[in-house]
Amino acid sequence: MPLTSALNPRPADSAAAATNSTRAGQTDVANQTAPHASPDPGPDARIEEPAAQGTSQEIERLFSLVRQDFKAVNDLIPRQLTSDVELVEVIGRYIVESGGKRLRPLIVLLAARCCDYEEQDHVRLAAIIEFLHTATLLHDDVVDRSGLRRGRATVNAMWGNPPSVLVGDFLYSRAFQLMVELESMDIMAILADATNVIAEGEVLQLAHVGDTELTEALYFDVIRSKTAMLFQAASHSAAVLATDDADAISRLRSYGLHFGMAYQLVDDWLDYAGDAQVMGKNVGDDLAEGKATLPLIYTMANGSSSDRELIRDALTSKCADQLEDVCAAVARSNALAYTREQARKQSELALDALMGLPANEYRDALEDLARAAIGRIN
Repeated sequence: MPLTSALNPRPADSAAAATNSTRAGQTDVANQTAPHASPDPGPDARIEEPAAQGTSQEIERLFSLVRQDFKAVNDLIPRQLTSDVELVEVIGRYIVESGGKRLRPLIVLLAARCCDYEEQDHVRLAAIIEFLHTATLLHDDVVDRSGLRRGRATVNAMWGNPPSVLVGDFLYSRAFQLMVELESMDIMAILADATNVIAEGEVLQLAHVGDTELTEALYFDVIRSKTAMLFQAASHSAAVLATDDADAISRLRSYGLHFGMAYQLVDDWLDYAGDAQVMGKNVGDDLAEGKATLPLIYTMANGSSSDRELIRDALTSKCADQLEDVCAAVARSNALAYTREQARKQSELALDALMGLPANEYRDALEDLARAAIGRIN
């Protein structure tokens, strides 16, 4: 593709058409391997997770607690997105302007301050975590043929798959350049291991696309690897940066893991109980991608025979045309209540992990963040 063409995003209608056509013609890679054949506006603008209005306001309050730190992160990110390659900068600006919640950097800042950290390397660490997260999103959107994220067209819908993958690679490499500047082999090991586990989780999920026999245990392995691991790495690496207290490090590591599990469970709940405006993506995307998440797994195990068959057909066909019927089946089976309860349990484990840490406003904020994540379901 000529560079001048690559720099210009596709028109909105073309991007949508491209997304629809790739999804309609999606190659069933998973069935080949599966046993049974998914300029920064400032911290306040990052609060896009809508649920209840009170939840959004609560998260805004948590951001305000580390406002100066967060401003430093938001200043650092665009500076680190500079490149001699114009397309990298064009897409980089688009990503920054797309916003996002930036909860993972927030956890870095709060965890470090919770341990009485007074230096500034936590700002760099927070940017590293955000770059790793954004890189995974760019790659995920290509794999999933996603056309909408954070309420805007995805990079792959706007510029195509190759730029999305390659800019994701750029972000990974820039993150590791920043890691070197921290001069900590322990943090490097944590983040390198997390990146590897996240990649494995994505492949594990891909291998089970359309798998109607996916177990609840394997589902939890997938979300631990692909979602919770980066939250864990955020809190764990921040603790290692801030303190030598082994108990505090262990507690913050556990907090990130269970927070991330709860967060993904809520997202999966929202996919069958939310709407596109609330989620920032198309409702039913997981169904159209053939991903069996907990609401579907529970319904296939506990729903009526007709509801079980409906969901199996929808998963194997990777079609969201029956989304309304699937949502009704999920509701009838009590799967939403079950998923909500699993999310609540993970949130409670995150809160328990914080006990024993220094009692200060930053620990309180981490507690409130865990509660706010669950509050999205109210």
